[in-house]
Amino acid sequence: MATPGALDLLRRHGLTPWPFITRHVEGDWGDLDAEDAASNRAAVTNGARILSAYAVEGSRLWVITDAVHDEDGNRQSTCLLLPEEY
Repeated sequence: MATPGALDLLRRHGLTPWPFITRHVEGDWGDLDAEDAASNRAAVTNGARILSAYAVEGSRLWVITDAVHDEDGNRQSTCLLLPEEY
């Protein structure tokens, strides 16, 4: 999924979501502080939410994968959004 703001940001800069989704899936979570990066590393094994943050022409684009909160680590959905849309 993607929010209107994220889609507009990508469109204005001639970008597609795929490079950001690929980085997110591969564990390149972009510009995170140490605490958020540590939370993501733990989330890979415990099934919690994963957040990535990428700089896009002076703006920030978040990619969030929500968890189902079960022991299998299943994910519910992934969304591209702007921080102010959270």
